[in-house]
Amino acid sequence: MDFTPTEEQRAAAGLAAEIFTDLSTPERLAALGTSTDTELWKALCAAGLPGAVEETGLLGLVLMLEEQGRTTAQVPFAVSCVYGLLAIGAHGSAEQRARLLPVLRDGAAVATGAFPARPGGVRAERRAAGEGRLTGTVRVVPWLGDATHVLVPDAHETLWLVRTDGAGVGRDPVRTTAPWSAGRLTLDGAPAERLGGTPVERLSGHAAYADTLATARTAFAALQAGVCAGSLARAVAHTTTREQFGRPLSTNQGVLLRAADAYMDTEAIRLTTYEAAWRRDAGLDARSHALTAAWWASEAGTRVVHTGQHLHGGIGADIDHPVHRHFLWGRQLDAYLGSGAQVLEELGQLLTTNKQENRDRQENRDRQENRDRQENRDRHENRDLGKNSHPRKNREETP
Repeated sequence: MDFTPTEEQRAAAGLAAEIFTDLSTPERLAALGTSTDTELWKALCAAGLPGAVEETGLLGLVLMLEEQGRTTAQVPFAVSCVYGLLAIGAHGSAEQRARLLPVLRDGAAVATGAFPARPGGVRAERRAAGEGRLTGTVRVVPWLGDATHVLVPDAHETLWLVRTDGAGVGRDPVRTTAPWSAGRLTLDGAPAERLGGTPVERLSGHAAYADTLATARTAFAALQAGVCAGSLARAVAHTTTREQFGRPLSTNQGVLLRAADAYMDTEAIRLTTYEAAWRRDAGLDARSHALTAAWWASEAGTRVVHTGQHLHGGIGADIDHPVHRHFLWGRQLDAYLGSGAQVLEELGQLLTTNKQENRDRQENRDRQENRDRQENRDRHENRDLGKNSHPRKNREETP
């Protein structure tokens, strides 16, 4: 494994850092409230960063999302890239890619996802030519208020694209812990098109759903890594300048230990996220690695944002202080796509299933090898019998 960014990935991450730092300031975020920063989103699209994801891969997106997390910028960057550009690029039909990818690149369209699929959540009534009607409710969809398209998995984990302005589609604003433009999605016979078309040209069903969910978990773990890094940076700046009893707070051993633990937790989130992204870009199975990154993002991420707030002392409880925004984002990302306990249970089930599948494959290989050996022995025995047997010749006696 080599997580060293390519030149293109470094350039994209550097440009993203510059734009986020310049435009997503604490003053602008305070003025926005729960609204999306449309000016920042236009600047990102004008710089070509959403479209760059198709070239830099998931690891490139991870590096850019870290920069978004550091500033807690309120733009639908993660969802539109994961549920739009990457999902459609990997699993959409040729017609869907030609129609949707250009408008997603330039920001004219914004995608989000109603993930994860839940039993009995969304029902699909299939129609001809890859079309269907969806019925059901998804309680919280991130950045639904800005989306033009929603990627919806049905109860059987088939992926469907739904236009938010279509008939039978309802969107109701929902307040979340973080100031995301989230909403409740209600579908009542809403028209939808199956991702991949008919016949499905690429991965379909569970395979496409599993890949998209793993990609989303990796991307949001990257956001959490950035949120934690930003919170820790603010805590370090505060404790090194704030003095108590004639010396900086950072000289106290308790402060040093809390900050050191937060740093190690942040690095663990980053490392596991990089590995999951690298495996996905390399065409390897990344499901268990994405779950590992998601677990670290949930468990360790919560610890870090709590530490960042605690190290600020009394001002950390001020909801107008920038570190409080990192706390809100960290808590929101803790629960999105599954809490730590849920992710750990799913990881255990996946590892157990993989172990059983590997055992079954090994048993099948052993049986095949035994059959091959038996067939070889039978061929050798038949060959030996042919050599030792001589046909009788009728000889005529001469007088």
